[in-house]
Amino acid sequence: SSDLGINMTIDVDTLFAQWELYLLILVRVAGFIYTAPFFSTSNVPTRTKLGLAVFLSYIIMFAAPEQSYTYDGVIGYAILVMKESIVGLSIGFCANLCMQAIHFAGYLIDINIGLSMATMYDPATKMQVNISGQLYYYVIMLLMMVSGLHTFLIQAIVDTYTVLPVGEAVLRPGMYNSVLGFIADYFAIGFRIALPVFITLMVMNCILGIMARVAPQMNMFAVGMQIKILIGFFIMFLTVAMLPSVAGFLMDTMKNNIIDLVKGMRAG
Repeated sequence: SSDLGINMTIDVDTLFAQWELYLLILVRVAGFIYTAPFFSTSNVPTRTKLGLAVFLSYIIMFAAPEQSYTYDGVIGYAILVMKESIVGLSIGFCANLCMQAIHFAGYLIDINIGLSMATMYDPATKMQVNISGQLYYYVIMLLMMVSGLHTFLIQAIVDTYTVLPVGEAVLRPGMYNSVLGFIADYFAIGFRIALPVFITLMVMNCILGIMARVAPQMNMFAVGMQIKILIGFFIMFLTVAMLPSVAGFLMDTMKNNIIDLVKGMRAG
């Protein structure tokens, strides 16, 4: 009977240790799914997100390398939970930042063609978006999903447990440089997407300015609004073939940003 009591005590301690590890894995995965592109949108049911986080955490617990961590009391475990949640939220936000650059590009396009006031409420992202940005966002998102965006995101969060085991993330001030790099990439990607329309309309504005000086009796403001919209849509139509390369570039940028962020949080 004494041996049976010892075995039961050992089993209970092992069960609690595995439960604590599972909760830590679940916190990181849930934080990632909450902020990652595609998974974080409102049109993905909440039960689907929760079920994916629970099921994926269960797989990671047994498939990932052995996770070893230490903590001191309830406060130490709470600190581990907060640290893992920050890791998951940061990685998901880093991936989502690349996708939000598309909306920034659409905003630049709409300002140039005169549709900056034509905004709409997107229930998927719960934010006011412009027409061009919404068009580019869904087309590029569809191309990235066909290219395996969802599988890449799942593989990315699974691979973090090899590079960044549970409890070994270090949130140092040097990550500030990584965040600044992400923001710089955000603006650079947006300008690259909007560059064809921006350059074409800038040349057209110069032509309209010269025509206004040559023929002041013509109302170039009234004529220019229609011309800007027509030329803007025409350039967008001509640059549709560039969207697959834009989707590939965003995928590569997303991968590099996630790798840099995980390496920045790794100890040593």
